[in-house]
Amino acid sequence: MSELSEKKSLGPIFIIIGILLIVVLAVVFWPSEKAPEEVTEPEPAITEPNEPAPIEPDIFEPKPAAPTVELEEKEEVEPLPEVEETEPEPLDISDPAVKSSLLDSSTASDDTVNRMLVNEGLLQRFVVSVTNLANDEMAPNHQLLTPPEQNFRVYSQAGKQWIDAASYKRYTPYVDMLESFNNEALLDVYATYKGDIQAKYDEIGDPDKDFNQVLLQAIDQLLDTPEVPVPVEVYTDSVAYKYADERLENLNEPQKQLLRTGPDNMRRIKAKLREIKTLVEERGSN
Repeated sequence: MSELSEKKSLGPIFIIIGILLIVVLAVVFWPSEKAPEEVTEPEPAITEPNEPAPIEPDIFEPKPAAPTVELEEKEEVEPLPEVEETEPEPLDISDPAVKSSLLDSSTASDDTVNRMLVNEGLLQRFVVSVTNLANDEMAPNHQLLTPPEQNFRVYSQAGKQWIDAASYKRYTPYVDMLESFNNEALLDVYATYKGDIQAKYDEIGDPDKDFNQVLLQAIDQLLDTPEVPVPVEVYTDSVAYKYADERLENLNEPQKQLLRTGPDNMRRIKAKLREIKTLVEERGSN
């Protein structure tokens, strides 16, 4: 049986901060004043007694010119720096950048996330996986997660084979990691890379269709997976194990794979998917 990892690992916040530095210069000029020179009046002439004072013509002496007021030289005002309009840095869509965004949106340890997530082609794998899920198909060569280390196990009882509970526990660490992601942060990462995701989908899908619709359709496929009581009977056809119940075997491949995570893990995965679906619908195509 092929192992499934249904992780909507998208996702925060590739943040670009622009810093604008504005320098403002203010210069106040104060005039310097000099005290005016003192003006002296001429002393009157002394005349002899009983002699009429000689009549002298009025003499108008020009008063000294008012002192000039010198102003301090104005300091040259530096012009404001010109702000050059530059194109924003291109978005880093490399695997390290995408994985770093995912690490920031998870409360799990970096070692845990690094161990479970693949290291190459993250955006491409995401687009292909979601597209195949929406089409009721699996993409075994485009998985986002590394497969579990433990093998699938069954046990025999009453001449029949049943899925061992240990097989379900293989997926519990992946579900723990899924729950460690902050929903808002995941959607922020998704919004950051949405343009590149849409471009990749246009290459393999309908270029007139918004990828949000594909994502919601894929989520609905998994949410429609029925919950069944355990233990679950299986049989082998020498190639792979199959469900003994035809209703389960007739489910599409993504739904059958989700069943193999076990009832408890499946409920937790569905709960997370419902939360993500609600946020995607609320945010729309933005």
